[in-house]
Amino acid sequence: MAEDIRQNKIASFSGLAENSNGVTKTPAAMASKTGASKKLVIKNFKDRPKMTETYTEDTWLKLRDAVGAIQNSTSIKYNLEELYQAVENLCSYKVSPMLYKQLRQVCEDHVQAQIQQFKEYPLLNIDSLDNLSFLKRMNRCWQDHCRQTIMIRSIFLFLDRTYVLQNSLLPSIWDTGLELFRTHIVSDGVVQNRTVEGILEQIEQERNGETVDRSLLRSLLGMLSDLQVYKESFEQRFLMETNCLYAAEGQRLMLERDVPEYLHHVARRLEEENDRVISYLDQSTQKPLISAIEKQLLGEHMTAILQKGLSTLLDENRVTELTLLYQLFSKVKGGLPVLLQFWRDYIKVESFGGEVVGSPEKDKDMVQELLDFKDKMDHVAQRCFQRNETFINAMKEAFESFINKRPNKPAELIAKYVDSKLRAGNKEATEEELERILDKIMIIFRFIHGKDVFEAFYKKDLAKRLLVGKSASVDAEKSMLSKLKHECGAAFTSKLEGMFKDMELSKDIMIQFKQYMQNQSEPSNIELTVNILTMGYWPTYTPMEVHLPTEMVKLQEVFKMFYLGKHSGRKLQWQPTLGHAVLKAEFKEGKKELQVSLFQTLVLLMFNEGEEFTVEEIHTATGIEDGELRRTLQSLACGKARVLNKNPRGKDVEDGDRFNFNNDFKHKLFRIKINQIQMKETVEEQVSTTERVFQDRQYQIDAAVVRIMKMRKTLSHNLLVSELYNQLKFPVKPGDLKKRIESLIDRDYMERDKESPNQYHYVA
Repeated sequence: MAEDIRQNKIASFSGLAENSNGVTKTPAAMASKTGASKKLVIKNFKDRPKMTETYTEDTWLKLRDAVGAIQNSTSIKYNLEELYQAVENLCSYKVSPMLYKQLRQVCEDHVQAQIQQFKEYPLLNIDSLDNLSFLKRMNRCWQDHCRQTIMIRSIFLFLDRTYVLQNSLLPSIWDTGLELFRTHIVSDGVVQNRTVEGILEQIEQERNGETVDRSLLRSLLGMLSDLQVYKESFEQRFLMETNCLYAAEGQRLMLERDVPEYLHHVARRLEEENDRVISYLDQSTQKPLISAIEKQLLGEHMTAILQKGLSTLLDENRVTELTLLYQLFSKVKGGLPVLLQFWRDYIKVESFGGEVVGSPEKDKDMVQELLDFKDKMDHVAQRCFQRNETFINAMKEAFESFINKRPNKPAELIAKYVDSKLRAGNKEATEEELERILDKIMIIFRFIHGKDVFEAFYKKDLAKRLLVGKSASVDAEKSMLSKLKHECGAAFTSKLEGMFKDMELSKDIMIQFKQYMQNQSEPSNIELTVNILTMGYWPTYTPMEVHLPTEMVKLQEVFKMFYLGKHSGRKLQWQPTLGHAVLKAEFKEGKKELQVSLFQTLVLLMFNEGEEFTVEEIHTATGIEDGELRRTLQSLACGKARVLNKNPRGKDVEDGDRFNFNNDFKHKLFRIKINQIQMKETVEEQVSTTERVFQDRQYQIDAAVVRIMKMRKTLSHNLLVSELYNQLKFPVKPGDLKKRIESLIDRDYMERDKESPNQYHYVA
């Protein structure tokens, strides 16, 4: 029985040698006793199974046939699993190097044969084989090669994962396939040149608006990338041709198209090229490609674009194009600094700035146009320039520059604009809108250097609003005052706040005065309202002596006694120029009330005593200054509400003109306001207000010089001037400073050094 088992084992072994699977099953030893259990013991071969002499060659022939079938796209005779097992067996018996070498040779022979279809193509027909057909043939060859290499690798996977993996110097089967294709096909000068030229031709056609096969381009460029020849064979030429194309296109279109159209074209080109990168170009090409387009279409023409079109875009408020311009210029090196400079110059010089502020004939609408222009530029900076701080600061600097090119006048006009908005009768704005307007005015106010000029005119206009009761809203007045205080400090608004306090105190005094009058034995039939003004707070008014009626003089004396009785040591000075009254008048139509100035009151009261008077008679009776009297008569006889008749008729009041009461006067209102003619007076007021500002500036310069010299004791001229510029809050010329220094030397506040004339000493 034991002998039979041994014979079985030998038979099994020889069978396994043919099978070459290397596994031997050994039956369990027989138990010594009959009926004992059997055991299965597995042991290693004592000797390695031997292959038949022809096994390697036979197996390789089988494998080579399979590879050939794959390469020729015919059916494989053998089972793929069987082929895989054959490769594994060969590798197990240390024939891997030979197998790898033979496989490489077979693949190389096939690839070399493939090149012939491109090289041996009949020369007569090579031109007729257009580039597109050539590209399709190349793509088909590449696709077939990839598919074949994948199939071959799947059969020789065991070789790839053992022998090749353990030898770092050997390329994998896939890499070998790429290397062979690169070496024998793509690196061939004629083939590579034709392929790249064909691809470039297709891209050029697409750039010209034609439709091309993008999947073909994607496949071929992927091939060049996989074969690691993309950069040297394609990208360099592609970028060179791109530069040439867009350089010529940029030059041509800058002449042919206007700037908005050109900008949209550039944006479209950039979008197209980015899409090209996504669709078929290698990702590494994106940066140099986009840089080339930006350089040729934008970088080379930045100044020309801005010179040709920025002013137009800003004038026409082309928000879309301005946004696009900013976005495009931000991509180009040095683009934003150039745009910033042109933007600054536009605000300062080219556009509104120099023209409106420098033109006296446009003074009437200057402030409103300034506000509109500022709104427009703010909108551009916020929306188009992405709130870029540099652009916002440049805008502020440009505004400050052009507004102060014409000293003092903008400050005066801003004050008058505020007056027009805060005056009663301004029905243009609600309280919220008025607040917004004041906020905008404060932005413009920040730009002006001569803030003391603004203060002088603002104070004069505020005084008129308060005294005549023309202020639209106390809240709005207080709001403006608060804004000025926040901007310029408490010292700037102290006098303005004092004016409001005077008005409030005057109301309290008038309540007390009315109670005082009720206790008088002879109450007056005239109701008197007096505003007590502190001289230092209010504008300076020139006193004018006029002849008041006895009743008015008497009432003035009563008030004087009342006031000085409460506030001893004070002095009252009456200002008839600021007075106004309500007169009751009787016409044929009936009774009316006339709201008039004190000068108009004195003229009208004369017609209670007589029917007709000449200019000279009225002047003698009232004592009103000649120019003021003529304006007063003009307002009463030549305005809309003509309560006097002038003989002869005419717009101007001449010597010898006679006036009589117009009993036929008619008006739909019961109370009629007759405005005083102010035009000529305004010019005089402007001059006197400006002169007062300049006088105040001289005092401030003197005070600053003495303050600095008292602290420093000795100082050179240049250092003194530098210190003064730091301390003074208004613009001043070096020549004016020199005059004030000379004046102080003459008045012995300081002296020159005897040896160095440019050195000053403080005189205690």
